[in-house]
Amino acid sequence: PKPQNAITVAVSSRALFNLVEEQRIYEEQGVEKYVEYQQKNENIILKPGPAFYFVKALEHVNARLLELYPDDEERFDIVLMTNNHAQVGVRLINSINHYGLTIERFCMTGGESPIGYLTAYLTNLYLSADSDKVQEAIEAGIASATMFTANKDVVYSDTQLRVAFDGDAVIFSDESEQIFKEQGLDRFFEHEQLNENKPLAQGPLKGFLEDLGKLQKKFYAKNERLNCPIRTYLVTARSAASSGARVLKTLRSWGLEIDEALFLAGAPKGPILVKIRPHIFFDDQMFHIEGAQKLGTIAAHVPYGIAQKYQKST
Repeated sequence: PKPQNAITVAVSSRALFNLVEEQRIYEEQGVEKYVEYQQKNENIILKPGPAFYFVKALEHVNARLLELYPDDEERFDIVLMTNNHAQVGVRLINSINHYGLTIERFCMTGGESPIGYLTAYLTNLYLSADSDKVQEAIEAGIASATMFTANKDVVYSDTQLRVAFDGDAVIFSDESEQIFKEQGLDRFFEHEQLNENKPLAQGPLKGFLEDLGKLQKKFYAKNERLNCPIRTYLVTARSAASSGARVLKTLRSWGLEIDEALFLAGAPKGPILVKIRPHIFFDDQMFHIEGAQKLGTIAAHVPYGIAQKYQKST
């Protein structure tokens, strides 16, 4: 698809594939040894990384869209966005072809930061294993997250893309989170009830949820609601009765549907995510990321909002 029509998802090589050993060589022995190792092993297929099954699920959605709308270009376009050197490209291409992935656009920046290219590629979502680059992208206004590998192997759906989002500082702004962190839980509940009919401002991943909703509506239009290959989840630590109405009314004011909303009232998110088995779970707090990881969920950290200040201080 033409970039202006596509939903462009840029994925780094370390998010798409497991490059832990290669990264160790790079850090301990330097770039020349790293490139030499990659070239020597270019016919050895790389193992899947944390974003691999998410990308596979995006491609399944594309296949379904092409069946229903053969002339429509509004679908996912996956770009490999990496600061790798071009000499490493052959191994990446061999691995992509081995798994039957459709990734035609490559951006290999030879050690330079790829962030400047994200805007040029009209990127809707950027996933990387490098937290510094993700922070840079978030500051540039691009929806981004740092990928973390799950600590257990889980079987993911190969017929339905499942995406789980935290609420505050992910879909929504961190306005309410600021009150909770600085003034406590009671003041937070009071603030949310007073502002129940005032929509929250948007957060960094609101646009990507919107993109998913736009594609879902294409399936609904063909009477495929019950067989839709995209399902979205809100998994929030908020309490439903005390602070849930504002969240649901905000989504309604944006014209967005979420398939399932789970209000956990501070309970751990990990056990719920095990039941959902999302291909990716976005959260702004490393505490939730680590809890999800331990139980086998592929989690993505969104470095946005006041929670980052508290994480750094602890």
